[in-house]
Amino acid sequence: MNISKKIVLLGHFGVGKSSLIRRFVEDTFTDNYKVTIGVHILKKEVVISPKETVSLIIWDLEGNDDITNTRASYMLGTSGMIYVFDLTRPATYQQLESDLNFIKTNYPNIPIKVVGNKKDLVTKDFIKQNSDVFGSFTDFYTSAKANTKVNDLFSTLAKQLIS
Repeated sequence: MNISKKIVLLGHFGVGKSSLIRRFVEDTFTDNYKVTIGVHILKKEVVISPKETVSLIIWDLEGNDDITNTRASYMLGTSGMIYVFDLTRPATYQQLESDLNFIKTNYPNIPIKVVGNKKDLVTKDFIKQNSDVFGSFTDFYTSAKANTKVNDLFSTLAKQLIS
């Protein structure tokens, strides 16, 4: 059985949304940063079991410092969300709680995974020291560059969407 699910990635400019998607879909990484304008859509199939496959239609939305300015039309038909922040840039997670409250209020039945990206650039002690800021909200600490937890992130969300 093959099911299609739309996944939307949200977060500030430069947090690594495109890099996470590229790592997951194409298993590549580049330091050559290109700004996403509007939306970029990619697709990848995730095998859940020998008889179950999920086609993830992944929407890479342009970065937005104010989550309330995200175009509502991009969110139509969304099955799941991934909210990405940059562990090296406090400005991308200082409003984490209010951003998540906005998302959960406006899209209450859509599962969301919260991701601290660029884990390769911080220490475990840094994550531990800042756990009061983002620890209780964060589902995964990833690195698109080092390929840390990227497949786990998308596979976990895919499984959640079909259960």
